Amino acid sequence: MAGNGPAGYHCRERPMTVAEHRSTLREWLLQGISDRAGQHEGPHAEAGEHEKPHSWWKVMCLTGVDYFSTLGYQPGIAALAAGVLSPLATLVLVAVTLLGALPVYRRVAADSPHGEGSIAMLVRLLSFWKGKLFVLVLLGFAATDFIITITLSAADATAHIDENPFWPQAWHGHEVLVTLLLVALLGGVFLKGFTEAIGIAVALVGVYLALNVIVVGEALWEVLTNPARVTDWTGAMTTAHGSPLAMVGIALLVFPKLALGLSGFETGVAVMPHIKGNLEQRIRGGKQLLTTAAAIMSVFLITSSVVTTVLIPEREFQPGGQANGRALAYLAHENLGSVFGSVYDISTIAILWFAGASAMAGLLNLVPRYLPKFGMAPSWARAVRPLVLVFTGTAFLITWIFDADVDAQGGAYATGVLVLITSAATAVTLSARRRRQRGRTWAFAAITAIFAYTTVANVVERPDGVKIAGCFILAILVVSLLSRIFRAFELRVTRIDADHVAQGFLTELGKRQIRLIANEPDRRDAAEYSNKIAQIIADNDMTDQADILFVEVTVTDASDFETELHVHGEVLHHRYRVLTVASSSVPSALAALLLWMRDTTHRRPHIYFEWTEGNPVANFARYLIFGQGEVAPVTREMIRQAEPDRKRRPHVHVG
Repeated sequence: MAGNGPAGYHCRERPMTVAEHRSTLREWLLQGISDRAGQHEGPHAEAGEHEKPHSWWKVMCLTGVDYFSTLGYQPGIAALAAGVLSPLATLVLVAVTLLGALPVYRRVAADSPHGEGSIAMLVRLLSFWKGKLFVLVLLGFAATDFIITITLSAADATAHIDENPFWPQAWHGHEVLVTLLLVALLGGVFLKGFTEAIGIAVALVGVYLALNVIVVGEALWEVLTNPARVTDWTGAMTTAHGSPLAMVGIALLVFPKLALGLSGFETGVAVMPHIKGNLEQRIRGGKQLLTTAAAIMSVFLITSSVVTTVLIPEREFQPGGQANGRALAYLAHENLGSVFGSVYDISTIAILWFAGASAMAGLLNLVPRYLPKFGMAPSWARAVRPLVLVFTGTAFLITWIFDADVDAQGGAYATGVLVLITSAATAVTLSARRRRQRGRTWAFAAITAIFAYTTVANVVERPDGVKIAGCFILAILVVSLLSRIFRAFELRVTRIDADHVAQGFLTELGKRQIRLIANEPDRRDAAEYSNKIAQIIADNDMTDQADILFVEVTVTDASDFETELHVHGEVLHHRYRVLTVASSSVPSALAALLLWMRDTTHRRPHIYFEWTEGNPVANFARYLIFGQGEVAPVTREMIRQAEPDRKRRPHVHVG
């Protein structure tokens, strides 16, 4: 009999307490969290030893579930925007894709091959708080793009479900509920894990593209064998718009409404770390990924636009029509029967649902890469599962606000896509200019102007995107500010090393006592150090000067949060031993240095400060913004939080 304990008593497992349940839940939520600077174990993180890299074409399918899935609704959007001129407007979209977006992102792939995307290129060009604020704004637009990708794709999947003839009539009219269930299912995939995402993506993309070849191929054959339909279409264009020049002009004007067809490039560079090979091979694979995806999509965009415009009555594209948001699915049912049409629906529903996976992975790559590192998100934001819950909840809210309407979300989606592409074009233009590549600078500047115009036109036509992006930006700014305040006393140093002179100081003093004097460097002449020692001795009744070390911290970029310390030792004026470090924060550098000295020498060092003159509130604000101000109390508080055992804390003296 299993489970018998001593003396024949049956052992029962003790039920878990509430506290133990909470601890287990916390461990599960924070599983995979990375405490190391600059690292994140999300789906788009740098592939580790336990992760198998993949061929570029397999990785292409991971971003392709987003990019290729737009075929589910793009032909219908083009028909609504351009009418009978849809093929011509789509041709403009393809030209901008191949001659504009593709060259830009091939350059991004070369300059940012570790998955950071175009935002990282701009971060390197900007510093201090203006750079951080700019990144927060771009993250707001990126969140708009990716969150709306999740909700719009799920809503369009619901539209395909709702229009299927085998869907029970009693379940019609519950689009919001079905969309929420799809979003929840996507969130559940990420809560469980995302290790098999590429395999799922390859299967979905392969099946979906094969079915589209059948649907579009059969429709093209019908167009070619029924020239009367083509004649009706060309006649309608001539009657409605007159001269070919007028047609081209209208196609150019409506192009911003077709900007959804440009999605997928930003996630394309985000998945590059999963491409196998060294850095050079990864860059080459990333470029192949982008080029192949753009070429495949361009062919499908043009052919699908032609067949849907010629074969589908215009009224069916309108809201409530059977082709609204599902033009190719309409043709699949009409031309190939309900059984094949239902198979096509299932494939379309699956890839539209999983398109949200690509967007969710993009968010899980971007947010932990920037916000926690900037101190602008809680430390748990490095873990995948809490972020999945946050993003899923946000997608629920957006779905409810837009009532799961595909058309209503198109403007917000296009705004996010266009802002990211415009920022990427700006980044590569500045990169080319800095490298003195004059021809490429002018070419990329022209592309940037085109995308800037498209973005502005889209915002004017459909301001919902800016409103949604503004909400995301405001939320990110508020969270970032509060997080920076709440994490003000967190130790920020990720690594410390020292040169041989500094190591020599510690080796010598470690045999006796280590006494540090915090000094704000000025002229660095002999009088400065002599006066400082005299003042510290007077304030603290010190008698022994033999073990004194000066430590000086130079603030570099105070807007940074995490930093590394490189400790340099020198002897000034033949008698004063000085340690110098550069950091984003004086208190954090000093607290980390003291704890490192304790662990290195196995002695508790002493540090001596002067009280900072002035208003404490103003001094604390100086610390938050400029990295210095209330140095003594903040250093002591950082040590207290980092070392719970009072007997092991370095000594802090203030006079």
